[in-house]
Amino acid sequence: MPAADLHLHSTASDGSHPPADVVALAAEAGLVTIALTDHDTLGGLAEARQAAEAANVRVISGCEFSVAAPWGEMHLLGYFLPEEDEVLSRFLIGQREARGARMREIVRRLQASGAAVDLAAVLAESGGDAVGRPHAARALLSAGHVRNVNEAFHRYLGRGRPAFVPKVLPALEEVTALVARVAGVTSAAHLRDRATRPALQRLKEAALRARLETLAPEVGMLRSGGTDWHGEREADAEGRAHLGEITIPGAWVDALDALHQRRLREAA
Repeated sequence: MPAADLHLHSTASDGSHPPADVVALAAEAGLVTIALTDHDTLGGLAEARQAAEAANVRVISGCEFSVAAPWGEMHLLGYFLPEEDEVLSRFLIGQREARGARMREIVRRLQASGAAVDLAAVLAESGGDAVGRPHAARALLSAGHVRNVNEAFHRYLGRGRPAFVPKVLPALEEVTALVARVAGVTSAAHLRDRATRPALQRLKEAALRARLETLAPEVGMLRSGGTDWHGEREADAEGRAHLGEITIPGAWVDALDALHQRRLREAA
């Protein structure tokens, strides 16, 4: 059965591997279809697609959006997104600019808390436009303020900690409308308990994933899935799944693609 992973990150946002390496590692893991879903950017897709030709891996154009939810923040994946759409591009540029403003405030609060890192060090960790808290965590680690990324979040960057700055989030309806306008498909990412301890999280995810897979077709929803993989280093350090450990069948990808094609026909 062809295996797919529709939730992968690269250095275009907060992953640790360049897009071409993500494709190569996916091929080594036996994946035939992946979605590159970096935060608020489609910037890694050109490189990923070029690498995909040699690796014989299909790359679906994706993006991970942050939206407002009753509990605070929800992550929404968009699939089959065109890189050349002007409205979508403007929205993503605005989101990345908001990320930059947020990071400047995070750095200011870190410095006020005695953790001396500067914005240049954080941006050097990002390498791309979509800067986020993981980059600040890596800068703290490089500067010797913490022993690992988890400690950076626990001491400084997590909710309620000295350098936590909430995002200004768009509404769910705004993002779903944006994706629907370009005939894309949306998928709610990692709907699970918000536990942070890796052992409890893995136990809970196993039960929750099975429950979601059963319920989704009953209410007329398609299914998707993936590791939310940011790199092997992060998988080891944070107790996350490794590339190839969580896959979905090709039939699920086909169903999502069929919905995308139907929306393209309706928009024509």
